[in-house]
Amino acid sequence: MAKRILVMDDNQDILDVVQETLTYEDFEVKTTSQSDSVISLIAAFNPDLVILDYHVPGMDGGELCRQIKSHAEFGRIPVIIFSAYIYHNDELLAYGCDSIIDKPFDLTELVDKVNELI
Repeated sequence: MAKRILVMDDNQDILDVVQETLTYEDFEVKTTSQSDSVISLIAAFNPDLVILDYHVPGMDGGELCRQIKSHAEFGRIPVIIFSAYIYHNDELLAYGCDSIIDKPFDLTELVDKVNELI
């Protein structure tokens, strides 16, 4: 069975590229641009990994990561945060994420980090 990945980003082009890339690598991918839908999607989709954009309208990816990691049922799920703010990695790690990918990112780096965490 294919591993499942949930991706949240407010940029549809990024969602399209990430979905295409990870689907090509035999992952089952669900995407959303709405931060307020992430927790309910995790409950419904049961992903093996979550990728969150840091800077999005509504609840940012860091706070979402904190909610996921502190959730009794979802806390075991690895979380990657996408961020264009490359000089704030210590702040991002404080949210409990398992890895950070700086934007713009290389697709090989994305696949490597996903495979490393799953």
